[in-house]
Amino acid sequence: MLTVIGETLIDEVVSDTASMRAHVGGSPMNVAVGLARLGHPAQFVGRYGDDEYGRMVRQHLRDNSVPFPVEPDGSPTSVATARLDPAGGASYDFQLVWDLPALAEQKDSLLDGSTLLHTGSIATMLSPGADEVLSLVIAAHPLVTVSYDPNCRPSIIRNPEYAREQAEKFVALADVVKASDEDLAWLYPDRTPEQSARAWLEAGAAVVVVTRGSKGPWGVCRAGEVSVPAPSTSVVDTVGAGDSFMAALLAALVDLELDGAHRRDELRRMNLGQLAGMLQYAARAAAITVSRAGANPPSRSEMAHA
Repeated sequence: MLTVIGETLIDEVVSDTASMRAHVGGSPMNVAVGLARLGHPAQFVGRYGDDEYGRMVRQHLRDNSVPFPVEPDGSPTSVATARLDPAGGASYDFQLVWDLPALAEQKDSLLDGSTLLHTGSIATMLSPGADEVLSLVIAAHPLVTVSYDPNCRPSIIRNPEYAREQAEKFVALADVVKASDEDLAWLYPDRTPEQSARAWLEAGAAVVVVTRGSKGPWGVCRAGEVSVPAPSTSVVDTVGAGDSFMAALLAALVDLELDGAHRRDELRRMNLGQLAGMLQYAARAAAITVSRAGANPPSRSEMAHA
């Protein structure tokens, strides 16, 4: 079992050329679904309301065989409105509630049987929930592989200094980190994304991967650096592409049997061929996702035929 903790929300996709579409989303929730579709059982730990959108969340998780041990609460389900430009790029507006007060009571049992814990995005930046998530990651670190994706949202967390401090708390505990070049340019405007990734590797991560859109992903581990080209595809929209990439990156890691705290030293000895294979697999997943509407990650069967 893999565990993903973070926000779930409803993506309301708005454009000038189509009526509003509502999709279940949220970066960590998308990663949990992406992992499950790729054949790796994953549970999702997050909050949602006891309302119509919350029922959509629960049904979506059930449909994708993702257990969700946290019950709905009395606050509204969070909403992100994605406004698409003519090229399919998305900008976001958020109505968010992020708090998991029951997490402290459950954290000893939540990770039973898990070999990997993933988190990131709003869940690691927005108080009060971010402190609760950090506490779980600290408790989990001796037991599981930890992965992290900052997935920065400057429209929500406007202070890059605060965001940088938060990100570095999680990077220091993470084995695998993925960030976009835009994330790293916002967090560290005075250096290149690759320089920032190398600094995060020195901070303790075993693998740091940078997504760079059409330039393809780049990654660094202790064996060195590698980049792979982005697959050719037609873009419908970019919603959920980074989350599909993250899920496939972790799925590839599990396929290599490098998950679990007892394999931490082996993970740090990853070779460049292994890293390149992970990047290629993740890039294929992202390419499939951008070729269709919404956060709709591929299945293992689709990946096999891509």
